[in-house]
Amino acid sequence: MTRAILNSRRRPKGIQRVDLAYAELASSEVARDINRDVVLELIRTKQPISRADLSRLSGLQPSTISSIAEQLLHEKWISEGAAARRPRGRRPTLLSLNTDMVILVADVRPNQAIVAVVDLNGRFLSRETLPLTKDPERGVENLIAVMKRLLVQIPNKSFEGIGISLPGRVDPSTQRLILAPNLPWSSYDIKKAIEQKISLQVEMDNAANACLLSELWFGHMDGVRNAVLVTISEGVGTAIMANGQLITGKSGLAGEFGHICIDPLGPKCACGRVGCWELYASSRAAIAYYAEQVPEAPRPSIIDLLKLAEDGDKKAISALNRQAVYLGRGLQMIASALSPEVILLTGGLASSWTHFGPIVQSELEKNMLAGDPPRIAVTNDVELARLRGAAALVLQRHSGYNRLQSSKEGTVAKRVRLKNA
Repeated sequence: MTRAILNSRRRPKGIQRVDLAYAELASSEVARDINRDVVLELIRTKQPISRADLSRLSGLQPSTISSIAEQLLHEKWISEGAAARRPRGRRPTLLSLNTDMVILVADVRPNQAIVAVVDLNGRFLSRETLPLTKDPERGVENLIAVMKRLLVQIPNKSFEGIGISLPGRVDPSTQRLILAPNLPWSSYDIKKAIEQKISLQVEMDNAANACLLSELWFGHMDGVRNAVLVTISEGVGTAIMANGQLITGKSGLAGEFGHICIDPLGPKCACGRVGCWELYASSRAAIAYYAEQVPEAPRPSIIDLLKLAEDGDKKAISALNRQAVYLGRGLQMIASALSPEVILLTGGLASSWTHFGPIVQSELEKNMLAGDPPRIAVTNDVELARLRGAAALVLQRHSGYNRLQSSKEGTVAKRVRLKNA
């Protein structure tokens, strides 16, 4: 193993923990790819940066840095820019992520999808929203049509792959959607259908995992090793990071706190159980609470409900207060089971945190087993987080060590470049 791995305690801020399970394979090829991941991560967080600074920060020899940089340049992950100013001596050329490489991403929800093109720095070049049907074949066909349209609209860019965030759990080994109570697409092979029509490799994961990947990729989790991210939308999704690693569990099912029963006498959930947490703490729950008070009025969207609360509507405030209580009670369950340092909340109620956050915090603090409760932080831009997380998913699986493993399994990432006619 190299000094970049052995000296992980001295890694610069922004570098994610290197998975030392890699050491089990103990080959020079694996060590080289781990070093490559470290260097790419350094370039991402410190760009623009010189080769000399990469050597100093990583602990790798200059010759190793030079070799890795040339490989990354050849594969178009990075590009060379202007020369750095120095008082004397040779002016080194600075390295940055390649803005000409882009990812096609989609955030799929029960009723709609957002498709976008995002570059390696998280900038959006194009975006389009489309309604979805419950029929998976028709829904995926519409999704493909929008993807093809965006591919043509972005000329002279290298597309590395397609990343998709989904409101359900994806089996990491098969890349099949296996649990999605609010989206009846589990019987359909989404990945295969898209790859048959578009010559790019598709990577899929749960929306909460995508949001957490986004937080990691864009440096919002520096220094945090134990965290849970909770998405509040049509359902309640969770993603777990423990000891610096994302936890997916068997078949990718880890973290389904939204479908843990909190009331055995409660209503039936779409998952088939009764009294699930998401029936009480989701955006749909808040809308249902409001409808109970105003049965004659059309059901508002969660955005409309939050606006009503901002305008002082007492029934909207009551409904959202009730949701906040149940959200906080569910967070007690997460705190007891996982003891995270931070719980990140995104979507729905999180966008009006100044009004409803104190209720959630108060419920969380009740009946703690021991110690202080986890810190709660909110990320309001859930739409962009899911899309950027889908892009980070592609980058994670198509670079360095992860790409080496995929290649051994016979799955090699395909990249296409679209040019003007």
